[in-house]
Amino acid sequence: MQYRILGRTGVKVTPLCLGTMNFGGRSDEAESRRILDGYVAAGGNFIDTANVYNDGRSEEIIGRWMADTHKRDQIVLSTKVHGRRSSHVNDAGNHRWHIVREVENSLRRLRTERIDVYHIHRPDPDTPIDQTLRALDDLVRQGKILYLASSVFAAWQLAEAHFIARQLGTARFDVEQPQFNMIDRRIEAEVLPFCRKYEIATITWAPLARGRLAGTYTRGGRKIPQGTWYHAQNKTDFPASQWPLMEAVDKLADTRGVSSSQFAIAWCLHVPGVTCPIIGPRTLAQLQDNMAALAVELTAEELKSVDVLNPPGNLCRDPHAGPVPR
Repeated sequence: MQYRILGRTGVKVTPLCLGTMNFGGRSDEAESRRILDGYVAAGGNFIDTANVYNDGRSEEIIGRWMADTHKRDQIVLSTKVHGRRSSHVNDAGNHRWHIVREVENSLRRLRTERIDVYHIHRPDPDTPIDQTLRALDDLVRQGKILYLASSVFAAWQLAEAHFIARQLGTARFDVEQPQFNMIDRRIEAEVLPFCRKYEIATITWAPLARGRLAGTYTRGGRKIPQGTWYHAQNKTDFPASQWPLMEAVDKLADTRGVSSSQFAIAWCLHVPGVTCPIIGPRTLAQLQDNMAALAVELTAEELKSVDVLNPPGNLCRDPHAGPVPR
């Protein structure tokens, strides 16, 4: 296994991070454990979850698995805070009250004394970033968190957090978790350049664009297959502008002799500034397919073909829908 350095932390992580949003939901505990066992057996050491995934059941499954297998110290463990956890008015957001409460809840569910990478799951317009950073810094000093991270922050929000942390002398965000795939390349415009400049690792989610780049869907009849994420969300179709790209990726993968999902994940691994794509397998078979992407080395010509389909910094969507937000 060839490891990558997580930003400026010095910590070495697997090039593919295991996302566990399906655990305790679309993947029952038995299948979740098979996925965890298979990931570690393949050399994986980076697991990402969140306090809101299936109402905390994802964290609980990971906690029980780590306790039973005694693999806690082999794992770089990431979880998150921000989303609403109860009907209590203050039980959501990025303020101190909620962060301190949810750190303890995540530690209990995960059966661990520390969280290696703790993400602010979304920006919070109601809470000044200095309050968030001071609360997180206190938890770092207490040893409950090792490294701080953000998720889906705009470049200006990353810049604000970075320079306020410097001004206050607190711990800073060392990791950002944005969405990124061949359909949605917007972070290449500003987020990735900022992260490269200031040594912020990027662990990017949705490399398969919720299955749109996995070769799962066909345009004929435009039927959304059962068992897919889009079927679970009662979706019936995709933007018309995305079908040509999806079909072109299938052809590129066929030419290469790999699955569409392996091609899409391998492409993410080749983009400068991307530290680790996050895979989110629902089954052990999907995990095995995704991990095989590590052996796929794309050529310059193949990378250029993707740029022709959807240029860097662009969101592939209806061209009449107006400008893409930055």
